[in-house]
Amino acid sequence: MTTRPNILIFMVDQLAGTLFPDGPAEFLKVPHLRRIAEGGVRFAASYSASPLCAPSRASFMSGLLPSRTGVYDNAAEFISSVPTFAHHLRRAGYRTCLSGKMHFVGPDQLHGYEERLTTDVYPADFGWTPDWTNPEQRIDWWYHNLGSVTGAGSAEITNQLEYDDEVASFAKQRLYQMAREARDQPFCLTVSFTHPHDPYVARRKYWDLYPEADLPALAVPAIPYEEQDPHSQRLFRANDYRNFEIGEQNVIDSRRAYFANISYLDDKIGEILQVLRDGDLDRDTVILFCADHGDMLGERGLWFKMSFFEGSVRVPLIIHAPDRFAPRLVTDPVSTLDILPTLVALAGGASDTLAVDGRSLLDLCAGSEQPATPVLAEYAAEGSVDPMVMIRSENWKFIHCDADPPQLFDLRADPLERVNLAGDPAHSATEAAFRDQVAGTWDIARFRGDVLRSQANRLTVYPALRNGSYYPWDYQPLQKASERYMRNHLDLNELEAASRYPKA
Repeated sequence: MTTRPNILIFMVDQLAGTLFPDGPAEFLKVPHLRRIAEGGVRFAASYSASPLCAPSRASFMSGLLPSRTGVYDNAAEFISSVPTFAHHLRRAGYRTCLSGKMHFVGPDQLHGYEERLTTDVYPADFGWTPDWTNPEQRIDWWYHNLGSVTGAGSAEITNQLEYDDEVASFAKQRLYQMAREARDQPFCLTVSFTHPHDPYVARRKYWDLYPEADLPALAVPAIPYEEQDPHSQRLFRANDYRNFEIGEQNVIDSRRAYFANISYLDDKIGEILQVLRDGDLDRDTVILFCADHGDMLGERGLWFKMSFFEGSVRVPLIIHAPDRFAPRLVTDPVSTLDILPTLVALAGGASDTLAVDGRSLLDLCAGSEQPATPVLAEYAAEGSVDPMVMIRSENWKFIHCDADPPQLFDLRADPLERVNLAGDPAHSATEAAFRDQVAGTWDIARFRGDVLRSQANRLTVYPALRNGSYYPWDYQPLQKASERYMRNHLDLNELEAASRYPKA
């Protein structure tokens, strides 16, 4: 074991933490993830900083809430001056590499990574900007709709399968290269997949792993639109629910494909872990497994993310470092904001001096007690009309939005969040304490103004940049073909010897 370990991060997209109460749920066919969990520290109450791709990923990278990064939605620029864990690790001497998705918006597509092996699966421009001045507007060419549910099924290749196949292939290739290189410099490799994000379409071999009869039933069946809370009603409208009829078979097929795609990811992760072992890198490498946000997956009649219900905002988090930490389950609420200070601490840095919204998890990994710290989350994207904030503390969750009635849930007594206790006289003191905490933590009026200015600026800039000569910000991976395989400016004997692992 080295003082500064290699770090291998697996990030997946839209994987509900409710499926990882203590590692993967029993019904999931995921042997590789199960082994990671069995040998790792499992965080049963880990939360996304924002239940949407780009905001959550910017927060994951920076340790800052969206109100501090300015990444409010899936088309908000992540500016280059915000330090990320890739910057911190690179400054500490790590090689930093990304294979896959990170949904960086703007011209900086690296944010501290020395190299990026693939392009992103999503666009890097401002085209997906929501408009709070026109909250009922639907932009059909990019907004989610329920076609992902009515179109669920199996296929051997899709846009997303093609992408994740490539992500895994390039990650394995880079690990082989790292195995052949000198071992005196640690690396951080982030492998970020787009599955099990909808559309809910899976390869037949994984689809067949989950017969209909074995699928878990919905914990909370669909709630009629009229009985949903105001934000959930907005999500129904944002997802164009009136133009889709969701039948029981659609729900079954969508969930079946979703679970199947978790097994697909498990296979890809297993392939990468095998290369780690083949390259003798496994003993010196800490593995971190996480997701950007969850998926409601039909619970309550809701799909995808964008809400603070558990299926949407709770995510899996596992840190596998058996030479450092004994396997254990941690039930304290934690956040993806905590990942940056944790990685900095693993690399030997002083995480307690960082100006971030998270904290290092290493004490919890070691089994030490930590003072209870509330977990914060924010949402200010499509389907919202005003900043929404969440506080998760001990067994309570409180959700505040100036435009909506508050929500208060006792997750210990009501883990399915069926009963909103806000307004209940028996819990007035708890609600009042949370209201005070919101007021002391956020300047909501300023937050709202910042979002509206950001949207207005982007809604001006985007059509301007599309008019006339257009240069995309999408990442273009550089492949130096003239430096690969056999070339006449390379000594073939030296090339073959350097390319072999283990050495002859």
